[in-house]
Amino acid sequence: MIILKNATYIDWESLEFSNTNILVEEGIDKSIKFISDSELENYKNSEIIDCEGKLVTKSFGVGHHHVYSSLARGMGAPKKNPENFVEILEYIWWTLDKCLDEEMIRYSALTTAIACAKAGSTFAIDHHASPFHIENSMDIIAEAFEQVGVSHLLCYEITDRDGLDKAQKGLDETEKYLKSNQALVGLHASFTVGDDTLKKAVELSNKYNSGLHIHVAEDKSDQEHCEKNYCKRVVNRLKDFGGLESSKTILGHCLHLSDEERKLINNSPVWVVQNMESNLNNKVGYFSGAGLGNNLMLGTDGMHSDMLQSAKFAFFAGQHTDIIGYDSAYGRFRNVHKYLKQNNFKGDGNNNLVVLDYKSPTPLTKDNFYGHFLFGFNSAIVTDVISDGKIIVKNRIVQTVDEDKILAESHEVARKLWRKMEG
Repeated sequence: MIILKNATYIDWESLEFSNTNILVEEGIDKSIKFISDSELENYKNSEIIDCEGKLVTKSFGVGHHHVYSSLARGMGAPKKNPENFVEILEYIWWTLDKCLDEEMIRYSALTTAIACAKAGSTFAIDHHASPFHIENSMDIIAEAFEQVGVSHLLCYEITDRDGLDKAQKGLDETEKYLKSNQALVGLHASFTVGDDTLKKAVELSNKYNSGLHIHVAEDKSDQEHCEKNYCKRVVNRLKDFGGLESSKTILGHCLHLSDEERKLINNSPVWVVQNMESNLNNKVGYFSGAGLGNNLMLGTDGMHSDMLQSAKFAFFAGQHTDIIGYDSAYGRFRNVHKYLKQNNFKGDGNNNLVVLDYKSPTPLTKDNFYGHFLFGFNSAIVTDVISDGKIIVKNRIVQTVDEDKILAESHEVARKLWRKMEG
């Protein structure tokens, strides 16, 4: 057990402040207990972290990540300068994902999990692609995440773009993984998924009581393709195949939607995940939650692993295009916990905590918390992270793996990947 002594605890839902000592139980989905100073004597053998002057609250979660992009940072320019979103995919991300091998996937996952942990996230929902190394790809990622101590909800990005044989391999690998793991059925996007593959994916999701995880209308080209080839819009197509029936289903991006599509989403149990920085980077448009209901959460889309940064971008970039306010920015940031709890996914229990060393020139209270969250908090204030009751980051140092060694090795793996992409 761990004792967080002299903590200022902030309840992530009510934002109530408590000055207390916290007993943290170890194990998946275990609890925490507030104890008095006099009770500390009973826990002499527990590890004690003195949180005097620090804040303690529930750790964070990433609603949409891409492990496979981890080794892209600093890579050379593509062979052709992309002129639109589809070319960004073709000349950058689809070039990269085709080059991934087992070693590259492992180091992508290890470095992503480390980055998540150090930024305060103990849970990540990932959407993976490696068309020439599909077999065991999710197992490799899961093992790496568990090494670091970050819980996960994975899927493989099933798509027809590399041939129907690869699509079937993606379906088969997903089923194999679902038999013994919590997971989703991943699809790339409507414009690279034919009717037969979409039908099989929905059937697989239903068979294992899972959900879909798919990019939706990230760019106008997704809608244009759907209208040209299927005479309907993307969300209507998903609905017709039964893809909007599960509360486990995650629709990524959802930028270019009609009012009817927004209504369909609002009237369904599915969740939408917003990725503002990625949208800005790809110049595909701005997200708006108007008409989508309350099932909105935030992701990073593989740009980084810092959810506090994602919340800021969602708020600031959304001032002219979205219906986002102080409270709803924090709400979207925290909704990943509601998604996981609603669907009984494991690994996001109350014993997942983050310790924040936040020094402010102004008072912090329940009444002004949102202002501090948006204008003061950043990942630099994360000092300690507890995942499933175990310390995975202490005094800003990862405890579970040798971060320096992994990063040094990942440099070499990244160079291999970049050379392969240039070939």
